[in-house]
Amino acid sequence: MKKIFVIATLVMLGGVASAQSMFTTSYSIGFGTGDLSEFISKPSFRGFNMDYRNLITPNVGIGFTAGWNVFYEEMAYDSYTTGDVTLSGKQWRYSNHIPMYATASYFFKPGETLNPFVGLGIGTMYTRRSTDMSLYTLKEEAWHFALQPEFGFYYQVNDGGGFTVSGKFNQGFKAGDLRSAQSFFTLNFGFTFSN
Repeated sequence: MKKIFVIATLVMLGGVASAQSMFTTSYSIGFGTGDLSEFISKPSFRGFNMDYRNLITPNVGIGFTAGWNVFYEEMAYDSYTTGDVTLSGKQWRYSNHIPMYATASYFFKPGETLNPFVGLGIGTMYTRRSTDMSLYTLKEEAWHFALQPEFGFYYQVNDGGGFTVSGKFNQGFKAGDLRSAQSFFTLNFGFTFSN
């Protein structure tokens, strides 16, 4: 029985090693939702993603994704209250998000030039939020349990790769210093390399 298990494991690993793999680097535009959009209303044009998928069948890929999105907004001179303290002045607000997920993807039309897909990521997201006002900085941090549903299109140019356009929704649940869940949607434009 032990020999059968070892042989089956080697066959599966050999199949995964010979499967097609895809690596995508993307420029990411972020749009805050929920608590994040209340803190910073402007979209983020500072972002990127990296995705790796190993196609275990022509339709199914497993892998991981990681990214970084920075949201920023300069607030007008006003009086701002935090807890029992009220200060007057301008504020500079930043919110950095680094999502990291294990992913599974399903491709609807493998082998065709335009191949739509959906995916789901499960993992964590690090958030660092800071508010600068005069000489003071308020910082909040959290490691969230997070989910990332995704939909997109892969356009194959040749056997070596193509282009990917996708939408991802990052949902980080309440954690750490942040009293509310953190979520945002990203629109991603990337180059995909495959073998």
